[in-house]
Formats: sequence, structure tokens, C-alpha cells
Amino acid sequence: MNLLLLSLGPGAVPAFLKETAPEHPRIGYLGAAGVGMPFAAEERARIEALGHPVIDVGDQLPEIDVLYVAGGNIFVLVDHLRRTGLDRVITDRVRAGLPYIGLSAGSVVTGPSIEAISLMDDPSEAPELTDLTGLGLISDVVLPHADGQLPPYPPELIARTVAQYGSAHRLLLLRDDQALRVDDGGQRVIPSR
Repeated sequence: MNLLLLSLGPGAVPAFLKETAPEHPRIGYLGAAGVGMPFAAEERARIEALGHPVIDVGDQLPEIDVLYVAGGNIFVLVDHLRRTGLDRVITDRVRAGLPYIGLSAGSVVTGPSIEAISLMDDPSEAPELTDLTGLGLISDVVLPHADGQLPPYPPELIARTVAQYGSAHRLLLLRDDQALRVDDGGQRVIPSR
């Protein structure tokens, strides 16, 4: 597997693409978690600025070279994946070698559970979602924005999340200038400004 799990900063994306994708990769962009959120257009613009074709992912996974799963509400994202069946398709394709880039919610979803994000994102935005299982691509639960620098996620909220969920889940705290790189050699935290 080849995963790049970002908290916020996209600085590690160009090197990841160079290492894992063809010269002019088609990037599938799944923005379901951030629909209607003010930062969504900016996040997409950063990916388009890389100069590669960007293809929207809706209810099916098109022919792409890399998958980018955007930030937003994790519960909305998982609800969308389950309703469309993309959860299974993505898991199978990533395990078969499709490079995966996730930002914030797109990083969290790769773990075994999304429960630990219940204090950071509003579960009521996906009222029909009852299964809080993630994609299970990694064994840790990524906790993005762990430096507490983004206003919606102050240090007190991060500390409360760790206190409430740290004993039940293996949390991996990522600052906004970090990413988790996962490949056949294991996983490691790298800079990503």
C-alpha cells in the first residue's frame, strides 16, 4: 500500500506523487466530506494547482492513478462511502496498489474506527450512520490538527479527545505540518507544510 495521510499542510504531496504515480497522474478527488464547507474550494484548488488532471469521484471510482480524499466531516464522509459502496471499492483498490492521499477526514477514515473524532466533528450531520468502522487500511486512528492551531480544534479539545478515547483506540496525533507516510516498509511521520 501507498498512503499519504495529511493533517492540513500539502507539502508532502508532490514528492508522494513523484514516488508512487505515473508522470502525469489522473487524480481522483473525493470531496464528499466537505460539501458546502468554506475551505472545500481552497483545498481542491491546491490539488488542481499541482498541474495534473483532477477527476471528481461521486458514487463510483473512475479510472484514476491516485485517489485524494478531502477533508470535512468524517461522519458525512463515511456515510457517503457506505451508501455508495465506495468503502469496499476504495479498500480493495488501495490494497491492490492505488496510491491514496487523505487530508484530515480523508486521513481519519483509513483507520479502524472514526469514533474518536466524535468530539471534533458533529456526528449528527450523518444521522443515519450507526457503524463507526473506518476503512481499516491502517491500525491507528489518525487524530489530525493535534497541534491545536486551527480555531475549531483548540488544544483543550485535542486533550479532551485523547483523554476520552486514548485508552480505547490507538491514536496517532498529527500536527498540521505533518503527514503519515505508509508503504510496504511500514509507517512514519514526515514533514508536510
